[in-house]
Amino acid sequence: MKRPTSGLRRAEANSRRTTTGLAARSSQRDQSSYGPAKAGQIVKLGLLQHACSADPQANLKKTLTLAERAARRGAQIICTQELFCSQYFCQSEDHENFKLAEPVPGPSTTAFQKLARKYKVVVVASLFEKRAAGVYHNTAVIIDADGSVLGTYRKMHIPDDPLYYEKFYFTPGDLGFRSWKTRYGTIGVLICWDQWYPEGARLTAMQGAQILFYPTAIGWHPGEKRQNGAKQHGAWELIQRSHAVANGCYVASVNRIGHEIISGVGGDGIEFWGQSFVADTYGQILTKAGVDGEEILIVPVDLAEVDQTRTHWPFLRDRRIDAYEGITKRLID
Repeated sequence: MKRPTSGLRRAEANSRRTTTGLAARSSQRDQSSYGPAKAGQIVKLGLLQHACSADPQANLKKTLTLAERAARRGAQIICTQELFCSQYFCQSEDHENFKLAEPVPGPSTTAFQKLARKYKVVVVASLFEKRAAGVYHNTAVIIDADGSVLGTYRKMHIPDDPLYYEKFYFTPGDLGFRSWKTRYGTIGVLICWDQWYPEGARLTAMQGAQILFYPTAIGWHPGEKRQNGAKQHGAWELIQRSHAVANGCYVASVNRIGHEIISGVGGDGIEFWGQSFVADTYGQILTKAGVDGEEILIVPVDLAEVDQTRTHWPFLRDRRIDAYEGITKRLID
């Protein structure tokens, strides 16, 4: 890429200074305060990483408690992990698990609306949606800081792998890729398996998203961990950091923890690898949680960096939209 090297060096230096400053501030988590963000100011993200039990009501209560703590510690946009109301039931194909679903909006949505209004926070809540008899979705609800529902995102890419039998449960999303203007910035939401698809990140960023949130439930098959664990986790982290680079935006990925063995399934279950993180507009990790600890990450991000990065590295400007017709085909034979 031919461009003035002095401008590139300035951009990189500015990014390093910003990243260092944000990382230092993120360690002072208990000193955070909350309130509306102004242009060029820092917005604080709250990521909720925890284990889940077999009791949906207990999981909801726990997640609400963690969200409240995050709000009290300064978070302005709070994101749950994927399907936090239950253990990861997609380890088996069992019709009884459809009883875990709820309408959207429904009881969980209402509970988070109350929290959003009370603390003036934006919430991204991942739910198992019952849309109609026989039609279910893996859905995220986006709630603004006044408690209003801005909209929903339904997971577009549905996996079908050993212990990840999601095609049995979830109808592919039909709302497309979307972004929402919240009180604290423009955000996009995608869910777990969507993480592997640059097309989804790109289409969301093209609608103005400054932050991409990925509620997630991903981990190791314990029997594969020794041989493939590091490679699998590294690829997962790398692909999401690449979305931040390619689109000049922040990426926030929220994963669960714990070793879940679903009764009656057999085998060793899934060992969720945690390690929720936020990457900046250059793909650098600002903060990352541990592998097996319950954590509330409070991560400040400067939305002015999105404009600066996209100006210095104008990937969106230089896209050859006249040459991409093949992208809508399965393969080019």
